[in-house]
Amino acid sequence: MVKISLFSQMLSLIPRDKFDRLVAKHGSDKHHKGINSWTHFVSMLFCHIGGASSVRDISNGLTSTTGNLSHLGIDRIPCKSSLSYINKSRTPELFKAVYFMLLDHLSASHKFSRSGLSKLRRKIFLADASIIPLCLKVFDWACYRSQKGAVKLHTVLDYDGLLPVFVKLTDAKTHEIKVAKEMSFPKGSVVVVDRGYLDFSWLKVLDSRGCFFVTRAKSNMAYQFKEQYDVEGEVLEDQDIYLTTYASKKEYGSLLRRVRFLDSTTGKEYVFLTNNRHWDAQTVADIYKERWAIEVFFKQIKSHMKIKSFVGTSENAVLIQIWTAMIAMLLLKYLKERAQYDWHLSNLVTFIRLNLFVKIGLMDWLDNPFYKPIRVTKGEQLRIRYG
Repeated sequence: MVKISLFSQMLSLIPRDKFDRLVAKHGSDKHHKGINSWTHFVSMLFCHIGGASSVRDISNGLTSTTGNLSHLGIDRIPCKSSLSYINKSRTPELFKAVYFMLLDHLSASHKFSRSGLSKLRRKIFLADASIIPLCLKVFDWACYRSQKGAVKLHTVLDYDGLLPVFVKLTDAKTHEIKVAKEMSFPKGSVVVVDRGYLDFSWLKVLDSRGCFFVTRAKSNMAYQFKEQYDVEGEVLEDQDIYLTTYASKKEYGSLLRRVRFLDSTTGKEYVFLTNNRHWDAQTVADIYKERWAIEVFFKQIKSHMKIKSFVGTSENAVLIQIWTAMIAMLLLKYLKERAQYDWHLSNLVTFIRLNLFVKIGLMDWLDNPFYKPIRVTKGEQLRIRYG
């Protein structure tokens, strides 16, 4: 018979020894008013996975687990005032570090991969930013426009697994390219961005570091083509070009490749730019199409996690809630990848949310959600913990 809940089994995926070392490194248990970092972490994960909308919901929801607290690794349930205090005062850097620690830990036991662009045999990264609206009267530190508040979430996804490898929260006025200059990518990788990142000086930096890029050209881009290649199918033009304005030539004086593409499904034309002159034109278009995955990621995290409404109003609280949302998404995507059943992420979130404190074998339930559950053995518990 299973003696621990689904939530407890999900928490067992997180190596507690590594978590404790990060707590010690960041000194996050100093002045914690009796609510240690693990209790805080569990509470915020419950906020996202359990769908809690306020610190009251978090406290009351955990209170309903009477008899299961020890399985969650916590000694006491934080009251709403304590949660508000620690969200305001505990460093969000701890949760950032936990995210990247857990990403490395889970990646070591399971290789996240996608088959779409496997023929390239290169690491592919998708970069973009998304605005999260806030009420200016409540979040007065997040001024965006005269009567609106917002923050901007800058993210880079690894194409394999579609998980963030870079995350930064700024005020909504910060341009994408300013944050892009803080990003680093391994030599030989492919960086896919939209026109918001079309800064030729930055693209030249990527080129000088041995990275390839694929982006869209602006309609008013001035250029002169050097050579034109034969095209077929949906590819309308395939050219090697030089930029012709003084500023653009100074920023990027090398050859660029320009591909004009017609999407037969929508009837729209797209013009792509890349510094790779060896891929066929259709491959360039296929690479850019995959950029849509980061838009889907933003939609998923806003729909399934609690980052459209926040349980705290300080900048610190918002950062903690966003980083714990990233951790919750990482856990859910890991479980989705491991499960034999073909889960849609929205269904997985809903089913886990409804059964969060049910005592049932996690992996057996994920593999066969509509069959009579198999009781968890000690061996199964080890498989959940260590993969």
